[in-house]
This record gives sequence, C-alpha cells and structure tokens, in this order.
Amino acid sequence: MRPGRFMIHRRSRGVTHLFRSPVLVALFVALAAAATLAAAWFFQLVVGLAPCPLCLDQRLPYYTAVPVGLLLAFVGRSRPDLARYGLWLLAALMAVDAGIAIYHAGVEWQFWPGPTTCTGSTPPMVTDIMSALKTTRVPRCDEAAWRLFGISMAGWNAVIALGLTGISLKGALARR
Repeated sequence: MRPGRFMIHRRSRGVTHLFRSPVLVALFVALAAAATLAAAWFFQLVVGLAPCPLCLDQRLPYYTAVPVGLLLAFVGRSRPDLARYGLWLLAALMAVDAGIAIYHAGVEWQFWPGPTTCTGSTPPMVTDIMSALKTTRVPRCDEAAWRLFGISMAGWNAVIALGLTGISLKGALARR
C-alpha cells in the first residue's frame, strides 16, 4: 500500500533530527544557557546564596553564549553553513565554562587549591582595610553553599556545560 495523503509515515524525526539543523541547535543552546543563568540568578536573588568569585566567572561564557546562539539562529535561517561554523564557537564557550566549573568543583572537594582571593584565611593587612573587610563577607570558593544529590552548583554547572558542549559539537558536525 502506497503512503497516501493522510497516511502517517513511520520514519522517526526525534531528537536526532534536531542536530541536523544548526538553527535549532543554536536556539536550543541559547535557551539552555539563558535558563542556566536564570537559575543562577534565582539562587542569588531569591534563595539568598551569594556567588563566590569562581561562580561569577562561570557565568561569563553563558553571558556570551546567549546572544551568540540567538544571532546564529537568526543568521542560520539564510546561511546554515555560517551557523554550523558558529556552533564551533558555542562549543568552545561551553567547554571553557565546563573547565571553570570542574576547577571550581575540585576546589570545593579539596582536590586542589583554589585562588587565594576566596579560599583559606585572609592574609594580614592594614588595620583600616581589615576593619572594612570584617563587615564585608566574600563567599568562599572552597565551600559549597548548596548541594543536590551530593553535587554542588559548580558540579551541576559542569554537567550542563559539558552537555551543551556535546550538543554544539554534534550540531556542528552533523550533515545536512
């Protein structure tokens, strides 16, 4: 029986179809990056968890990935090859973020030392500066403020960033 006008084709167009379109991949990465930033801001503003300096560094690639992904999605409608090349940039941004997040999670687990600006004890300073610092609290990078299933926010960020790196690479390498 030939497939007619009202017949349902049995060919699957599931998640693998997403990776064939650089526009959809770029849009997905941009939206996922925006959602990750929204979650970070939620924990900061609503829950009240102040970010440490490494937490703030982890946000920088996302701040770049959102507009780049949206721009690639827009440009990719007319120039899909350009969008496919741009997915390499998104993959690099997310890989950098994954590296920062893995480093931060390792600092939290005491696998390696973190930056001296946000770990350990404060070095002796001039008394006026020291009295000002006593009223200001800088969150420590080597203490996880929140964990889910034993994984800190830095650890979850590493998982998300590695996933977005893989999705960007798969989209960049996908054939038409």
